[in-house]
Amino acid sequence: MAHTHGANKRILLISFIIITVFMIVEVIGGLLTNSLALLADAGHMLSDAVSLFIALIAFKLGERSANYGKTYGYKRFEILAAVINGATLLAVAIFIFYEAVERIFNPPEVASYGMLIIAVIGLIVNIIVAYIMHRGGDTENNLNMRAAFLHVIGDLLGSVGAIIAALLMIFFDFTWADTVASVLVAVLILISGFRVTKASLHVLMEGTPANVNLEKVIEKIKTLPEVESLHDLHVWSVTSGQNVLSCHITVDEKMTVGESEGLLRELEHALEHENIKHVTIQVETGSHPHESSILCRHNYETEEHHHH
Repeated sequence: MAHTHGANKRILLISFIIITVFMIVEVIGGLLTNSLALLADAGHMLSDAVSLFIALIAFKLGERSANYGKTYGYKRFEILAAVINGATLLAVAIFIFYEAVERIFNPPEVASYGMLIIAVIGLIVNIIVAYIMHRGGDTENNLNMRAAFLHVIGDLLGSVGAIIAALLMIFFDFTWADTVASVLVAVLILISGFRVTKASLHVLMEGTPANVNLEKVIEKIKTLPEVESLHDLHVWSVTSGQNVLSCHITVDEKMTVGESEGLLRELEHALEHENIKHVTIQVETGSHPHESSILCRHNYETEEHHHH
């Protein structure tokens, strides 16, 4: 986990530098060629640079240790960054739609050859950055990293759209191609933005993690012969890859503290296979639920000290 975290930071920094340098080139090129598809891609690249920077800061803040004020530490900054990045994707898409409508009624002259050259360079840059992020970063399970990666994929698609539009204008004189390409890219950006924002808000609302099957979790706990009943079950994520469970189980009154310890260790091991690393289980007897628990164990451990 620590290795993945460090790799994500390093990949984000490299991607941020590459994207920022080319974003400046693309903004200038978009203004000179007067291409909406290119300006849309440049605008998205600007949001990329910002999103990568936010993601980088979030990873850095997430390294800060837990304290009395923040007992889970600052790792949820990563989810907040993912929400911000998802929201900027939505904003960029809406802005492109707005500009496209304006251009339908007032189509400008577009320097298609200059647009083609810059779009091809942009495509190459985006392919390189996307490859670096996909190979070196955790774009599958880390929402913060995935949001940043989706920004880059949106850029890549924007470059493809700009290239197709430029070719259509050069060979067929389709002046509307620039606007249509920008709208199609905006639709794809809108979908990506919606998905990552929805997933991030689900974490903030402490919803059940996508990689946890709650029915299997309940079954694993209740099938143990020592467990008579299960209640007050909650499963949520602090941040991507850090799932937490808390619940109350009822056992026989004759169970000793040592037997309870053994039961809890067995449950911890079983739940680890269900993608849950942090477990809090309160053991109770049927005659004294809640008020007089025979054992309450909080197995909250940092990633560095958690080993099985």
